[in-house]
Amino acid sequence: MGVDAVVSGNGGCGICTPKETGSAIAAEYIGIPSVMIAAPGFDTQAKTTAYNNGVPVMRVAVYPGAFAAHTEEQLKQNTRDVLWPQIFDALTAEITEEEIAENQQFENTDPQEPVFSGTLNEVNEFYNDMLWSDGMPIIPPTIDRVQQFLQFTDERWNRTIAVLSPAYRKTTIWQVAVNGVMAGCKPEYMPILIALTKAMTDAQFRRTLGSTHAWVPFCWVNGPVARQLGLDHGQGQINEAANIAIGRFLNLAMLNLAGYYVKQDRMGTFGYPVSWCMAEDDEACLRVGWNPYHVRHGFDINTSTVTAASTLLWGNNMPPATTDGEKIMQLLAWDITERCQLALGSGVQYTHRTILMTEEVAANLQKVYGDVNNLEDKLIQTARRPLYERAYANYYANPGSAIGPDRVSFENYMSRLQDEEDAQMTPTPEWYACDDAQMMTIPTMVKGETAFIITGDASRNKIQTMPGGGQSTVAIELPAAWDRLMEEKGYPPLTDMYLEALGENSGDIITEVSKVKSASGTGPGRGNSKTRYYNLKGQRSSRPFNGVNIRVTTQGGQVTDVTKSYSPN
Repeated sequence: MGVDAVVSGNGGCGICTPKETGSAIAAEYIGIPSVMIAAPGFDTQAKTTAYNNGVPVMRVAVYPGAFAAHTEEQLKQNTRDVLWPQIFDALTAEITEEEIAENQQFENTDPQEPVFSGTLNEVNEFYNDMLWSDGMPIIPPTIDRVQQFLQFTDERWNRTIAVLSPAYRKTTIWQVAVNGVMAGCKPEYMPILIALTKAMTDAQFRRTLGSTHAWVPFCWVNGPVARQLGLDHGQGQINEAANIAIGRFLNLAMLNLAGYYVKQDRMGTFGYPVSWCMAEDDEACLRVGWNPYHVRHGFDINTSTVTAASTLLWGNNMPPATTDGEKIMQLLAWDITERCQLALGSGVQYTHRTILMTEEVAANLQKVYGDVNNLEDKLIQTARRPLYERAYANYYANPGSAIGPDRVSFENYMSRLQDEEDAQMTPTPEWYACDDAQMMTIPTMVKGETAFIITGDASRNKIQTMPGGGQSTVAIELPAAWDRLMEEKGYPPLTDMYLEALGENSGDIITEVSKVKSASGTGPGRGNSKTRYYNLKGQRSSRPFNGVNIRVTTQGGQVTDVTKSYSPN
């Protein structure tokens, strides 16, 4: 096409920089000289992105400051006086041997070869200096300790199980074990760590993790292995020893397996909290009348899984002070519209979310909406945001760059969003005190991007809405000798942790039973009292079934009580 050179920019955030570097990388691959423009600090990310994608040296011109915070006059002056000389030199000067050597990365050819010997303090100092640690003390990964982890997998120690960006390193079983040791995990956590590493390859999970907005990766575990290992799903769960260790592994895996280095590829403006691990309370799900998360996504209830996700928020939960399921749904819908991607919902229209809720809150929602699918549909219909709010946030707090009236007026911008984001006149949301019966609103949810998890302190009424990246679920594969190994360590048998999944449409059945109870009321009748148990297939018995039971008490042929319960026997 007659192109002599490519100038690409601007790199001023952790996602924009790799995208803009990609244009320069493509040019270099076909022999066209290029230069990338970046803000201070993001030049390093541009260079490592290029190196990790096969370009040994990427020429970068550094703009002095934050692009979007400068006036038009400042932008022009800095471009003439600061950027242009760098761009000219980058496109005309020969690449030097020093530049090539500067970008070379240390690689140990034999992963089993010892890299250091010293005291505990010396080991930690060395690992910090090599950028192999997250700054907290590690457990030295000696050969003996790593070998203990390898007992809990049937995979070869040198088998590659993942290639993780941004470094595109081939991650082996050995490297997973090394980082598990460093994190303080127990050897028996190894199957979870392997599955979690595989989950990290998912594009929807990892695409945001270098951002200046500081998406924080976390994970949760479903299935019998979580219960066998004692992973906590109750009050304070992410602070319990097992959960903390697996969360620490995820933190180290981001660094050592994927190559996310702070100030190089993880560009969070204010930094990142430490990753964490949770467990869903599968039994609470069944008591409520919902199948656990992994079952709703196609896994057998007695297959153990780990799900990786990320969030922009933690804490700040909402306690619904009502038992009215419809009102709780409305509160949750309001919470969702307030917690979009980035503060004020100034980013993309839709975002993935993970919603945590305690058992009693879920039970009140289930009484009205039945299964999770129905609840999600109702939330999609209800969680709508005023178009004006959305346009105001995206216009004045646009995460990409300043828009400004010289480019497009606010009114015209709002009109454009009205078309692009499917704005419609809808009933005014319940939470707005407004005389108008209708309002122009946009949807904030899309089907299939929200994970609903029952977990946390069952004595509290809490919902935690966490916008973030996509969810990636992987089955946990156990070694053939798992039962023997776990027995030797004193764990209960895995089969003792097995559960029975709910039948199809079970949530709706339980909802109907709740309506029967409400309509029948309770009170004395004539004749003998009888109790019968029904399972979710409609079968009847005088004794509880294994799983969810509908307990119906009659007296003189009149229904006096209907309850649901879960029996693990």
